[in-house]
Amino acid sequence: AVVVEVKRVGDIAGVDQLLRYQERLDRDPQFAPTVGMFVAQLIKPQAKVYAESKGVACVEIDLDLLRGSVDPDLKLF
Repeated sequence: AVVVEVKRVGDIAGVDQLLRYQERLDRDPQFAPTVGMFVAQLIKPQAKVYAESKGVACVEIDLDLLRGSVDPDLKLF
């Protein structure tokens, strides 16, 4: 199972939140072992180092680019 935490700005608190989710899911043999992925528009350098030291992949995304490729009529809000 892959646990994904999505934030606008990724900081250490977000990484800790992801690690707590992983810890919970890892208790269930159906999901264990989990893999963590931390996704944000901007990941602070300290958070990236911390996440990678815990085996969590970090991905920075450009929301404007992603939003630009979606038909506005398909949005929910």
